[in-house]
Parts: sequence; structure tokens; C-alpha cells
Amino acid sequence: MANSFKVRIVLKAALLAGLFGLGGCFQPMYAPSSGRDVRAELQGISLSPISGMAGHYLENELRFALDGSGNAAGNKYILQVTLNERTQTPLVDTVTGRATANSVYTTAQYKLIPTGGKEPLVEGSVVSLASYDRSSQRFANIRAARDAEIRNARELAQEIRTRLAAELATRG
Repeated sequence: MANSFKVRIVLKAALLAGLFGLGGCFQPMYAPSSGRDVRAELQGISLSPISGMAGHYLENELRFALDGSGNAAGNKYILQVTLNERTQTPLVDTVTGRATANSVYTTAQYKLIPTGGKEPLVEGSVVSLASYDRSSQRFANIRAARDAEIRNARELAQEIRTRLAAELATRG
């Protein structure tokens, strides 16, 4: 019994020592001491216009996500985003034959290109899904669909920002 207790103590001490040793490997992405000022890099991104109403929402969300104030201060990089949006009706009332819910799928392909450059530094694709209930009121359905687009835009902007920040933080 005494030996197994000592072994457990030694194993716990070794585990804690290993965790403390690995703690120095972690470095916050937005820390000024990380070698690059990621916030300044994100503020150096200017946006190409994004077409469509959903594009308008995404462009606004990206401006605030990248800069924090909505001011266009960047000219170091150009971010090009292309949106693809589709709506599906997952639920249909069997009595009336009307849709009772809709889902809005939005896919954004993005490229971060250095100003004056041709090759993208970062490119990728992000997807968002927002559902909403439909009613017999037409204007309520229109507003619910618009709210779903805005929710998708907010989610896509945060995902794109996170991916860009991670890539810019690791570049030397």
C-alpha cells in the first residue's frame, strides 16, 4: 500500500512538472510580445466590395471584426470574399403543404492578397447555417430571413477573422 501511494505522488509530481514546462510554450495570439502585432496586421487589411445583400452584411461585420472601429485604415493586404447563399426548407406542414421553417446556408470563399502581389497569402472557405421559423405573415418571414442572413454574416466574419489572425501570427 505504501509503495503505490509513493508511486502516485511521484507520478503526479512528474505530471505537474511536465505541465509547468509546457506552459512556457503557449503564447497568446494577440500578445504584443509575440513578435508580430496581429492587431496592426488585421487593421492593415482593406476589403474588396462584396456583392449582394448578404455581402453587405458580411462586409460591415468584417470591417468591425478586423479593425474594431469600422475605419478603413488598411492598405497592406486586400481581402477578397465571394459569397454563395442557398435556402432549404427542412420542415413542411403536411396539412397545409406550407413550409414551417427555412435554413439559410452561406458559404464564403476568401483570399488575402498582399497589396501589389498576385499570390494569396491565405485562402479558404467557411460555412454558416442559420434557421428560422416561417409563419403565415409575409413580412415576418422576410424579416426572419434577413435576421438569418445577419446571423450568418456575423458568424462568417468571426471565423474569417480568427483564421486570418492565426495565419498572420505564425508568419515571420
